[in-house]
Amino acid sequence: MPVRATKRGAERTPLDRDVDVLICGASFAGLTVARELAGSGANVLIVDRYEIGEKQTSACAAPTTWLANLGLMDAVQQTFSRLVVHTPRGTDTWRLPWSFSTFDYRTLCQILYAQTDAEFDTAKVDGITRYGAGDAHVVHTDRGDLRAPLVVDALGWRRVLGSGPNVQPPEAFLSRGLEVHPDGGGEDMELWLDPRYVPAGYGWSFPADKEVRVGVGSFDPHRHVKDPTLQLARDVDVEAVRFQGNWIPHKLRKATDDGVFFCGDSAGHCLPVTAEGIRTAFYFSLACGRELRAVVAGERTRAEALARYAEFNDSHANVYLWMKRVQNLVGRINPTPLMGLATFAFRSRRLTEWAFNHYLAIAPPEFALASGPAVAARALPVAA
Repeated sequence: MPVRATKRGAERTPLDRDVDVLICGASFAGLTVARELAGSGANVLIVDRYEIGEKQTSACAAPTTWLANLGLMDAVQQTFSRLVVHTPRGTDTWRLPWSFSTFDYRTLCQILYAQTDAEFDTAKVDGITRYGAGDAHVVHTDRGDLRAPLVVDALGWRRVLGSGPNVQPPEAFLSRGLEVHPDGGGEDMELWLDPRYVPAGYGWSFPADKEVRVGVGSFDPHRHVKDPTLQLARDVDVEAVRFQGNWIPHKLRKATDDGVFFCGDSAGHCLPVTAEGIRTAFYFSLACGRELRAVVAGERTRAEALARYAEFNDSHANVYLWMKRVQNLVGRINPTPLMGLATFAFRSRRLTEWAFNHYLAIAPPEFALASGPAVAARALPVAA
């Protein structure tokens, strides 16, 4: 498990700064917001309790075109053009109209950071004192206070900077997942829709060069997934080592709250059913970064940017609602023979292309090409 990078001794200097943009969280969402601000002239600071690339919480797979359009192909480990799906009825292979790629988390995060001109420091974010109009908010950390008129919460499902009570698991709208990372390999991305492992959810195996990521996710946050993960690892004959797990949002949330912008899991941007949250983190964070860039350029006020970003987020509410309904349906039919019939139907090339192209269009990769970083990639500041 990763060890928190805590400043010690002479390095543990107080943080007491004013910046133009403060981004809390240095994973997919936070780094993508910073990427969109590159070359804007803004003084941007990213803070996270871990060093960049230190805490992987995902199986790390995304549509290849998204990775290509963001200049992240150097992080790719394997690429897949089909999906092998197992049910109690049997195994079906779906030929995909576009490919997925697994990638190395540390490398991808470092590439994203190299595309920014932001500063980074380690600190645990504890809360915020908000101020109205264009005044600076004060973000409280374990090393001191930071002030910025533009603040982004990209800290994950805990939504640390949200106002009001924060509902915690297992009562929150969250799925839960756990996976192991043994040495090994394979030629296919595989899914298990099998109630032997979990009645509402699925198992997976994602090869990534010299390791394979095997895990189980449950749509029901009350259901523990360690024993099912161990069982799946035994069934596919891999060693249960190097565990990682996380809570996974499955409901879209407000993307703005009392003057603060929210991206990624803190805004519930992870898609229901599939639990895919990486490309949606890219997608919504690009939109957020573009709004912030317009504020920095004097093209709109903070209030206008908040309203525009909230409207962009909310325009996807119906899609998330329908996917949540499909997620509920999966939980009902997974223990029945209907699941095997449903996966068999996706052997149809026409159905697979229709379904997966509509799915990709929820967060289309072309969105990444609308704008890009305005500075050249710099030398990586953290260890490879």
